[in-house]
Amino acid sequence: MIMLDGVAALADRYDGFILDLWGVVHDGRKPYPGVADALGKLKARGKRIAFLSNAPRRSFVVDDLLTGMGLDRALWDGTMTSGELAWRHLKHRDRADFAALGTKALHIGPERDLSVPAETGVELVGSAEEADFVLNTGPEPARGNHDIEPYRATLAACAARRLPMLCVNPDRHVMVGEDRVICAGALADLYAELGGPAAIEIGKPDPACYPPVLELLGITDRARVVAIGDSPHTDLAGAQSAGIDAVWALTGLAAHAHGTKPDPALLAQVAASEGVRPVAALMGLRW
Repeated sequence: MIMLDGVAALADRYDGFILDLWGVVHDGRKPYPGVADALGKLKARGKRIAFLSNAPRRSFVVDDLLTGMGLDRALWDGTMTSGELAWRHLKHRDRADFAALGTKALHIGPERDLSVPAETGVELVGSAEEADFVLNTGPEPARGNHDIEPYRATLAACAARRLPMLCVNPDRHVMVGEDRVICAGALADLYAELGGPAAIEIGKPDPACYPPVLELLGITDRARVVAIGDSPHTDLAGAQSAGIDAVWALTGLAAHAHGTKPDPALLAQVAASEGVRPVAALMGLRW
């Protein structure tokens, strides 16, 4: 595994940068050290930067979160989220699986994710008996974000009715500071175990996420674009399936799994076991 200390080594090779957010740009609370400087130096060299996140909320909500963390909005050209993609499909019903969902949803997730069903014609209901489908955006503060068990009874009731599930974040876990918490993907796995239909998962690693991001970048030549992410399962696999070079950021989940001084040979073995071939590993999003 080629190990890079910063993104300076990538600046001449690529014109466009697709960056994961949680675990690469920030830790859920604040940007990682050096991020703003690295983004600024890439922009100063004429590079295009877009964020691609499995965040289950719309892009403008995420942009506001980032500026609230102190990042200058001029540092990136656009943001695409799984929540934004799900909102588009719910709004326009442009896919057969979305057209078949119905309009009454039982939402599992926090209030901050309600931008996804807003203005789509979806009505939120309070029970499985009233619902046409399950809108899964992740854990709720009241039920906790470390364990799937508090969600079992609700999901079992939905599975008994064979309700389709829309999972708006395929991630299974994420790091919040030093805390590893569950995401919507973990609830989708439990739903399948309970006999529910396979969830419609919107977000990485689906290659359909990437054309909208390339539009934000304004770049058509995928050989001149690189994606940087901390998850082999979503970030690296998604980029690879879209024909885009991937760099494995050794922050976020990767740092939790492999430490701050990972063994390059071990990283190569892990990547191979995941079926991904990153062009390099990156110690952090810094210059």
